[in-house]
Amino acid sequence: MAATAPRRAKNSKGIEMPKLKTHRGAAKRFKKTGTGKIVRASAFKRHILTSKTTKSKRHMRGTREVSPNDAPKLERMLPYK
Repeated sequence: MAATAPRRAKNSKGIEMPKLKTHRGAAKRFKKTGTGKIVRASAFKRHILTSKTTKSKRHMRGTREVSPNDAPKLERMLPYK
């Protein structure tokens, strides 16, 4: 069998474009929702939790939507997610 070139996407003008690489650090920290929003885990809940109130720890559970200012950069970092 002959070696084939890697498959590449074509843009609107029919020119082949290189594949985009996913930023692996961002892929481990962020997820996209079904509607396309990017969510992240809450900060400040890894250690020194005894000095934090139960209420603050409870509010830090779950995920938060990323800032609208950071979203475009993360969209470029996660092209296929």
